[in-house]
Amino acid sequence: PNVLLSTPHGIMGDVVQMHFSTVDYVIFVVLLVASAGIGLYYAFSGGRQRTTQEFLLADRSMRCLPVSLSLLATFQSAVAILGAPSEIYTHGTQYWFLGCSYFLGLLIPAHVFIPVFYRLRLSSAYQYLELRFSKSVRICGTVTFIFQMVIYMGVVLYAPALALNAVTGFDLWGAVLAMGLVCTLYTALGGLKAVIWTDVFQTIVMFAGQLAVIVVGTHQAGGIAEVWRKAQNGSRISGLDLNPDPLERHTFWTLGVGGIFLMLALYGVNQAQVQRYLSSRTEKEAIMSCYAVFPCQQIVLTLGCLMGLVMYARYGEESPLDKGYVKSNDQMVLYFVMDVLRDLPGLPGLFVACLFSGALSTISSAFNSLATVTMEDLIKPHVRPMTEARATLLSKMLGKVNNNLYIYAALSIFGMVGGPLLGLFCLGMFFPWANSTGALVGLVSGLVMAFWIGIGSFVSRMSASVPPVINATVIPDVGNMTTAVMTTLITPKPRPSGVQALYSLSYMWYSAHNSATVVVVGLLVSFLTGPWKEKELNPGTIYPVFGNLLFFLPQRYREKLCCVTPLEDNVSRLNATNQYPVSNTAFLLPL
Repeated sequence: PNVLLSTPHGIMGDVVQMHFSTVDYVIFVVLLVASAGIGLYYAFSGGRQRTTQEFLLADRSMRCLPVSLSLLATFQSAVAILGAPSEIYTHGTQYWFLGCSYFLGLLIPAHVFIPVFYRLRLSSAYQYLELRFSKSVRICGTVTFIFQMVIYMGVVLYAPALALNAVTGFDLWGAVLAMGLVCTLYTALGGLKAVIWTDVFQTIVMFAGQLAVIVVGTHQAGGIAEVWRKAQNGSRISGLDLNPDPLERHTFWTLGVGGIFLMLALYGVNQAQVQRYLSSRTEKEAIMSCYAVFPCQQIVLTLGCLMGLVMYARYGEESPLDKGYVKSNDQMVLYFVMDVLRDLPGLPGLFVACLFSGALSTISSAFNSLATVTMEDLIKPHVRPMTEARATLLSKMLGKVNNNLYIYAALSIFGMVGGPLLGLFCLGMFFPWANSTGALVGLVSGLVMAFWIGIGSFVSRMSASVPPVINATVIPDVGNMTTAVMTTLITPKPRPSGVQALYSLSYMWYSAHNSATVVVVGLLVSFLTGPWKEKELNPGTIYPVFGNLLFFLPQRYREKLCCVTPLEDNVSRLNATNQYPVSNTAFLLPL
């Protein structure tokens, strides 16, 4: 099918006919077939996915490189591929400073969360919540995670489907169905090992698609120096903005500091990522895979920013959106790609394959993680012991059910809940006084705060989009001459205060704000209802962060104030007693 796209260099309303060539379709189909083929390969090789440990955790046999690329691909979705260049084109390179948050955002998970999760030999991150608090906290955490992934999956599925619809006229819901079926096939048949190796393949496709557009676009713009010059002249090269105001959308502090909490929510406690850490052969390889994500994330961010600068070098201030060639910012990148690559058969197909790779990697990871938490946290603890064959079959069926149920629910749900989950895990790992009542009340408070701010911000923005009333002064007729003078009184936008200030909070602070709410409320409730002591807790569930930070205090004061037992001693004690198994698949690693 063909599509009519407007040319940015012609007269307003002038259009040219663009279409996918045969080569474009071949490249796109090869992506889908290869992804499904990897799933089939692992379905009929090795242990043939006959145990839950092989299906859900890849038999704990994965090496550093594939795990690191899979960690990168899991949240490098089509939304990011389309969104980052558009952000740079519109607002400049301030977004680039998000890369500053990657260092601590990956270092902390590597040395805090991974050791705790890996040494407890969990299958699901939410098994930790039962060990640390109670079964009710575990169930609440699991349901919250499912809700979070439902939302994200809907957005991730819709973005590339909309792109394919715009480029080829392919039916929007047909594209959604095609992606869902391919994801379901290789996830349900090949398990986590297939998901990880398809992530590796899809990551390569993502890099290739972005590089192709950047190289061709830079060449057509006259070289990288010319791209940079035009971006500077157009004030798109941003300096270091040290404005500490949390209401500012993007500054160094919102991106570099607020981004750390966003990274912790994604790479520290999200089941999709934790599952990859737990699939590693050793704890050291899990930590190294987290390290390896850092340069990869910087490359991904750089590619997105360069694409945005190349877009600006091509169009300048004459945005395709302003000219009416596209209807939204999300379509600008696709319009740019088709405009740049129109005479190069195969490359448009490569970029659309790049978009679909981002979507497939995220959706498959979501399917697998949802199947894991549903099996380990909602089914196994509440039914009679089942055989490995039956448990594995049920896990595969859950992967298929998630495709049909969660996607449609996602399209009607709006919100972000990663921050409260981060706060719940931090409350458990860093504060030995926190009890299960405090954890439950804290989680609920964090979720209420998240939805209050999220919905309030949305309503506030919608209200602000209504054109304001303009004050005008009209001078009546004077003699035979009629003069009408309209004087527009423009007043500076006042700084929001009170509740409006909360609604105006930069979205980069949402994770930090909501996780802090969980911790503060959880601790207050815990102290009011009777704080727990370290000796009363299951060994290995506390990371002695305060004991390490307050090393200069005498031992007796540190024992009163905080946890001082090293993590290794805690896990060794749990290994010796072996009295707190969390599931029939969990066991302890001798240190």
